[in-house]
Amino acid sequence: MAVHTTALRQTPAPPHDYHHLAHMKEQSKSQRTLWITLALTAFFTLVEIIGGLLSNSLALLSDSAHMISDVLALGLSMVAIYLAKRPPNARFTFGYLRFEIVASFLNGLALALIAVGIFIEGIHRLVVPETIDFSLMLVIASIGLIVNLVLTLVLSRSMKEERNLNVQSALWHFFGDLLSSVGVIVSALLIYATGYKFFDPVISMVIGGIIFTGGAKIIREAYLILMEAVPEKFDLEQMRADIGQVEGVEDVHEMHLWAISTDHYSLTAHVFINEHVQPFCIILAINETLKNKYGITHSTIQMEHAEIHAHGEYGKQFLLGKKHEEEMGG
Repeated sequence: MAVHTTALRQTPAPPHDYHHLAHMKEQSKSQRTLWITLALTAFFTLVEIIGGLLSNSLALLSDSAHMISDVLALGLSMVAIYLAKRPPNARFTFGYLRFEIVASFLNGLALALIAVGIFIEGIHRLVVPETIDFSLMLVIASIGLIVNLVLTLVLSRSMKEERNLNVQSALWHFFGDLLSSVGVIVSALLIYATGYKFFDPVISMVIGGIIFTGGAKIIREAYLILMEAVPEKFDLEQMRADIGQVEGVEDVHEMHLWAISTDHYSLTAHVFINEHVQPFCIILAINETLKNKYGITHSTIQMEHAEIHAHGEYGKQFLLGKKHEEEMGG
């Protein structure tokens, strides 16, 4: 007897859906802007290094050192933007958005370290003045002023269209460069008018202080995101109160809110609910509240009953308070 066998067809497994929202960023405007900025910066950095060495100006050399950091910072920013396009996977379930913040932290740190280096060299040149070719210094600084003004305007326009901490840190770099160029020009003119060489290191140190301020601001913002602090634009207690106003919600606890990257927020919370209200309706109402009032579209809400998920003393105190309210109402 012939035995007929039929090959069993296996239904292919559906693709993994690590999140119902795409943890990705398409930032075509930021990417194009950074490419243009990187090309112009790399070219002028070379010009400024040569000019700084030939003129022996600390103000010009400090600006060129800052420009080198700009090239590195822009390179990091480009890597961050390309990584942000990659979708989440089984290992990086939030995608690669957080690298934007890591890159920004490194950029801010570079700004701060460069500022410290400028300050140290400025003190040294105050003690031991050096000869400066002010005419070459003035020419290079004037070209730098034009280049940095154009780049600052380009990045400012990009920030209005797509908010990105990397572009913001790059903008701080070029704002510092713009001030550096102005400072170098003022320094050259003062040296020419008075003959006092100390204007070069003094103005360099002032520029260094401004650069350090910008770097510290970027470091702080990146640090808060990396530490998963509640973003400053949100009031967590007010959000807790708003969720508590949803019908069926009796208590909100274990609530966490953090930023994955700029303008990309996640929220988790546990809520004790009234067992007589449909849980799916409660979740829907909470999500609508978060979306409409706060713009948060990625939230995880855990429904609980205090007698089952007591959370230790917290649940006991909640039940005692609820019982007391019922007795007072009765």
